[in-house]
Amino acid sequence: MTMIRTIGARTFDFDRQVAVMAVINRTPDSFYDRGATFVLDRAVESSLQALDDGADWLDIGGVPFGRGPAVSTEEEIDRVAPVIRAIMAERPDAVISVDTNRAAVARAAIEAGAAVVNDTSGLGDDDMAGVIASGNAHVVITHSVGPPRVEKPAAHFDDVVGEVRQFLVDRVERAENAGISRDKIVIDPGHDLDKNTLHTLEITRRLDEIASIGLPLLAAVSNKDFIGESLNRPQGERLPGSLAAMTACVMRGARILRMHDVIAAVDAARMCEAIMGWRQPAYLEHNMHPTHNV
Repeated sequence: MTMIRTIGARTFDFDRQVAVMAVINRTPDSFYDRGATFVLDRAVESSLQALDDGADWLDIGGVPFGRGPAVSTEEEIDRVAPVIRAIMAERPDAVISVDTNRAAVARAAIEAGAAVVNDTSGLGDDDMAGVIASGNAHVVITHSVGPPRVEKPAAHFDDVVGEVRQFLVDRVERAENAGISRDKIVIDPGHDLDKNTLHTLEITRRLDEIASIGLPLLAAVSNKDFIGESLNRPQGERLPGSLAAMTACVMRGARILRMHDVIAAVDAARMCEAIMGWRQPAYLEHNMHPTHNV
C-alpha cells in the first residue's frame, strides 16, 4: 500500500518524508510548558510561529493525558476549537490535529478545521470512530491502557511490543469497520503512556516491529520521562535526549514526530532524510572544486 497521504491541504510521502508535528498545549497544567500557551492569543501566536519555524503540522490539545483536575467536555471544546479556527483563518493550508479522546470534542474540532484526530485512548470512546468517519478526518490511533487522567496500577506487560502491536492491529480493524479508510489511519505506540521507562526503551528498540503493520507511524518522544530517567535530566534539559530518541525512531520506521522544540526537531528530521537519501543537501560546496580540498 502506498504511504502517500493527503492530509488537509498537504500531501506527504511517508516512504521518503518525515513530518514534524508541533505540540501546542492550551492547558494550564502541561508537563512541558506549564501553561505558557494557555491564553488563546498566545496559543495562536505559538502555532503560527511553529509553522514559520518549519513544522509540518500542529497538534492542539486542551487536556493533558496524565493525572489532573477534571475538565468538562464543554471546557475542552472551548479550549481547542477557537485556536483551530484562528489558525485556519490565518493559515488555511495548515495541517491541524486535535489531541483528544472525546468524540464530542473531535466533532467540534473537525468542524473548526482540524484534519486529524489524535486519540491517545485508541478509540476508547465508542462514538469516536463514527465521528471521525463522518467528518472524513484522519485518525492517530495510540496505544494506552484504560482512560486518561486517572491513577492506574504500575505498568505491566509480558511482551510490551507484542501487546502494543496487537492492540494497534485490533483498533485499526475497529476503525475500518466504522468506515474510516485505511489510508486515513496513523498508528502511535504511545511512548510512556501507561508504560515505564524500560517498556518505552524496548518499544523504541523494536519499533520496526510496530512499523511492520504498514501504516504511517507517529513517535511522541519529546521531553518525556523515559528520557529524563535514562539521562538523569529534569524538564528543560531533555532536548539532546529527545533528538536522539526521535532519530532512533526515524531509523526504525517512524515518519511523524510529535515534538516541542520545533527548530531543532525540523533540522534533525531533515538530516535524517538526507542521510537516508530521501532529500538533497541544501547546497554542495565542500570538496566539490579543485581549490576546495580542505
